[in-house]
Amino acid sequence: MSNDPLLQPYKLKHLTLRNRIIVTSHEPAYPEDGMPKGRYRAYTVERAKGGVAMTMTAGSAAVSKDSPPVFNNLLAYKDEIVPWVREMTDAVHEQGAAIMIQLTHLGRRTRWDKGDWLPVLAPSHHREPAHRAFPKKLEDWDIERIIKDFADAAERMKAGGMDGVELEAYGHLIDQFTSPLTNELDGPYGGSLDNRMRFCLDVFGAIRKRVGDDFILGVRYTGDERLPGGTGKDEGLEISRRLKQSGLIDYLNVVRGHIDTDPGLTDLIPIQGMASAPHLDFAGEIRAATDFPTFHAAKIQDVATARHAIAAGKVDMIGMTRAHMTDPHIIRKIMEKREDDIRPCVGANYCLDRIYQGGLAFCIHNAATGREETMPQVIEKAAERKKIVIVGTGPAGMEAARVAGERGHEVVVFEAAANPGGQIRLTALSPRRREMISIIEWRMAQCEKLGVTFRFNTWAEADTIEAENPDVVIVATGGLPHTAVLTHGNELVVSTWDIISGDVKPGTNVLIYDDAGDHAGLQAAEILAKSGARVEVMTPDRAFAPEVMAMNLVPYMRSLQALDVTFTVTYRVDAVEKDGNQLVAHVGSDYGGIARRQTVDQVVINHGTIPLDDLYFELKPRSANLGAVDYDALISGKAQSVAANPAGRYQLYRIGDAVAARNTHAAIYDALRLLKDI
Repeated sequence: MSNDPLLQPYKLKHLTLRNRIIVTSHEPAYPEDGMPKGRYRAYTVERAKGGVAMTMTAGSAAVSKDSPPVFNNLLAYKDEIVPWVREMTDAVHEQGAAIMIQLTHLGRRTRWDKGDWLPVLAPSHHREPAHRAFPKKLEDWDIERIIKDFADAAERMKAGGMDGVELEAYGHLIDQFTSPLTNELDGPYGGSLDNRMRFCLDVFGAIRKRVGDDFILGVRYTGDERLPGGTGKDEGLEISRRLKQSGLIDYLNVVRGHIDTDPGLTDLIPIQGMASAPHLDFAGEIRAATDFPTFHAAKIQDVATARHAIAAGKVDMIGMTRAHMTDPHIIRKIMEKREDDIRPCVGANYCLDRIYQGGLAFCIHNAATGREETMPQVIEKAAERKKIVIVGTGPAGMEAARVAGERGHEVVVFEAAANPGGQIRLTALSPRRREMISIIEWRMAQCEKLGVTFRFNTWAEADTIEAENPDVVIVATGGLPHTAVLTHGNELVVSTWDIISGDVKPGTNVLIYDDAGDHAGLQAAEILAKSGARVEVMTPDRAFAPEVMAMNLVPYMRSLQALDVTFTVTYRVDAVEKDGNQLVAHVGSDYGGIARRQTVDQVVINHGTIPLDDLYFELKPRSANLGAVDYDALISGKAQSVAANPAGRYQLYRIGDAVAARNTHAAIYDALRLLKDI
């Protein structure tokens, strides 16, 4: 048996867990009609195949109709969920993993205009800032009803084959009872700590009576809200002791912080550029104080940190949840002595930011996650070896090279620059986003193992490509900044890339015109402001930086507000003209009736990219498919078979920003779903 701390089994009551790594409760927003159908099951089972000890599904499965999901959660209050849960739990158990589910009532952390349009509930009338709904103050019949709903939902989960349930008690209704900030009830459920904890313990008591002792019950809760007037560390330790002493639960799953605002949520679940494992020591204090099984997860993105957490006795089970979205086979690779092959989580938080905006959770650089029904996590060898030539080493080109290499093809990659990375290299110039370069470095290391040939500092012409006698050519040349967006004065502006790369010196009074709304605009704003410039970010949209999304916006705003950057929405820069050493921006609005002039010394444009596609169009008439893609075959996971030009010598495809300006995930998905069938 291995002496690796992570590979040691752990006995949790009657349940033996095969190692020390878990996937903690999270909702990837994959349910269909509130049920864990094909996509959800395939995603969950893949992590079990990868060797995880236990996977916890459904961050916040709803137990009551007046807890409507604000993103696509499971509906645990419906009897019809039981057979769907059973299919999933049976499949997970077949892979040797345990499986639990998290149940909750959202309380005020939802909206009244979702689901059945029932009033939002809380132990006070205080609105949660993140979801903005003013709640009804709970009545006694609400409390009685919801306690029963929890017990009913737990009984359904046991009938569905779950090994246990976990209650969500941070930010949701149970925590809203416990926290003095959100509980304004009179006794018996308000006032003293005894009273504020009563709801949680009544819920657990009702569940335990319903499911019996041979069922794991746990709680994921905050041991310190880090809010003035809220549950502090000392009270959190007392709550931890009382949870243990209740005899109703089998483990504690500790978090630290609050989630009622975007900054609070981001501090509790840190993203890239923030400290790794910031709450691990605190979880260790809880374990030491209670001498009770303790779990924890919060930016444990690498094996070394997870191993330390177990070896140092900080916790009994360590969660690597986002890391398992990036690579579901972490444990298998540890066991096979292949830790270097683990795809690294870069903390981009594309997964969570998408669900909080109503989308499905996708990993920024594993396009198979959430698409396991159609996309492979492990690439199979092709039946026939081909010669694949790829142009460009941004995320699209590097993924194409990796997948083609895994397929067993002979792969040659041309790159005009001295190093791989494309736009990712620009992104990673920001100290806070330097983890992004791992997207490229991991693929480069994989390609080297697979024997992929790279030719850097080489500008690929059509003749260069054809001299390789390729069977398939992939154009992944990306794009260049699109700054010609004004009615006149386009020659007077610079791009965000110019600022980020350092090719253009910052001005002193700078207007950033940003209608792309992505990271580049804010990254340039931060560089300019740190140089001492006065900076205004202007957008025609009704909100700035919509593509950055909520949690990723937090670190930018902490920096940019401290640097006194101004944000102006709903205004458009129409034109720029020179006035001596200054520039005059002509500002209008899509809403009409506005025409003003603004004097600055530098105008920076962020308007996405224009495809660098000359090579593609030169090769197109010589290709067998004339560059065409059969979308039906692409979507259904079948090989391309377009044969539009009998004289063509090779298949030709372009991917990523060489097609149109999108994002890193789209570029990688382009490559994966095309190359996996070549």
